[in-house]
Amino acid sequence: MTAKRILVVDNEQYIQEVAKICLETVADWDVITASSGLEGIMQAETYQPDAILLDVMMPDMDGITTFEKLQANAATKEIPVILLTAKIQATDRRRYAQMGIVTAIAKPFNPLELANQVAIALGWNVEK
Repeated sequence: MTAKRILVVDNEQYIQEVAKICLETVADWDVITASSGLEGIMQAETYQPDAILLDVMMPDMDGITTFEKLQANAATKEIPVILLTAKIQATDRRRYAQMGIVTAIAKPFNPLELANQVAIALGWNVEK
């Protein structure tokens, strides 16, 4: 079985690094990073990841706009998206679900739990 490929899109370098290290170490997934919505869209088109972890609050193009552009693109619309967000409320979760977003993970996240949270949301098995 080939390893899952995850794209982490976050303008904070630290978050990218923590997510990358944790997902690679805990789940043995291949992780690609992007620092902006535009870069994330280009990476998604190029690498066709199995899932995208997408920050909501980013300069230039926020996560929701990025998600909408991913959905409008035939090459990326089938890729499941999980939001990473500092503010998450029940109303946000409902709105995200209606938009087609798999789930939202609150920031700061527990690095050791991240792979498991992603796997549960997507129905994946995390065992190495």
